[in-house]
Amino acid sequence: MIENLDPRQSWDLLQQNTRAVLVDVRTKIEHGFVGHPPGAVHIPWKEAPDWQVNPQFVAEVEKAVPDKQAPVLLLCRSGQRSLDAAKALEAAGYQHLVNIVDGFEGALDENKHRGNLGGWRFSGLPWEQS
Repeated sequence: MIENLDPRQSWDLLQQNTRAVLVDVRTKIEHGFVGHPPGAVHIPWKEAPDWQVNPQFVAEVEKAVPDKQAPVLLLCRSGQRSLDAAKALEAAGYQHLVNIVDGFEGALDENKHRGNLGGWRFSGLPWEQS
């Protein structure tokens, strides 16, 4: 089952459940330069320049989170890649998957800027840059 939680609900789950793991599925550049939650495991779902699905994604998550009963929270820019990644993990037998709605940066506003309408950073949650 894939649950959809907003960033604040996701943060609360991470604080309450020590088994929960946050997986950032964005690219290396997004993770490093745009920023990321502290302690997030970085495993890209897709990567530039070809934007193909990472064929090692599930295997890398299985290495990082061998317990398929543990909550796995997935974060991308706006919530779509993380949902696709959650579906792949569900097919691989993970039981408690959470798609973080609005992702790290949220949706585009009327000026085509992210970060003003929602997302992890907009919610005032901890983040850092590399």
